[in-house]
Amino acid sequence: MANVVPVRKDQHQNLKVTTKRGLEHIEKQHIAPITAAEYTKAANSFPIFLVKQPEGSSYRSIVMLGLEAGENLYYKDERWTGTYLPHGASMMPFGLGIDPDKEKTLTTYIDLDSAYVGDDKDNALFDAEGLVTDFYKNVQESLGRLYENETMTERFMVELAENDLLQELELHINFSTGENKKLVGLFGINEKKLQELSEAKVLDFHKRGLFIPIHAMLGSIGQINRLAQLRNLSDSEQKVTAIQIQFAKETAEA
Repeated sequence: MANVVPVRKDQHQNLKVTTKRGLEHIEKQHIAPITAAEYTKAANSFPIFLVKQPEGSSYRSIVMLGLEAGENLYYKDERWTGTYLPHGASMMPFGLGIDPDKEKTLTTYIDLDSAYVGDDKDNALFDAEGLVTDFYKNVQESLGRLYENETMTERFMVELAENDLLQELELHINFSTGENKKLVGLFGINEKKLQELSEAKVLDFHKRGLFIPIHAMLGSIGQINRLAQLRNLSDSEQKVTAIQIQFAKETAEA
């Protein structure tokens, strides 16, 4: 069980964190959050999609790490085999959260039950005088950049939705055992609607750099084949014989 608490100097002055940290926390994750600022780097490794938040009509940005729940095809033998690691996945045991003592203010949180945290580890959060160490400053700056990128990604997703540039997709997978699976709830860029943007909107998107993540997202779809390849190289007896992305029925009919 995680024991995630806000970092407090008076409580955690002697707390330290190891230099080398693993990725066991995403070993069983088949998706991981990604920010739009990372799309160009991530597109060479993973398919990038949006999925709807369970509580409403808003979206979240993710990369697919596996073809079914509990499967991470990029984590093998206790090491990451991908060429890129999503920023958010690298921040454990740290995270951002609302400061319980300051309304509408974010602060750094840490998992005290993590194996990488303790009084006997490598990197102190505070020095003997109670000042923030360079290590902890770097953590705070990295979390700050992640938050800024997440905020920008939220605006990017709203922009896509407001301009009707999203379409729901289905991923159809055939296995050597004869089983067929269909993954739903994935959203990608509607290329037809993208081509139909007005000249004024195209110029606006270009000036604001929105085409960079859009085209990275479109180009990443081919990495679905990479997932199938990794699945077939794994120890799983259920090999992929065919994999295909299609428009969701309601989108195709519309």
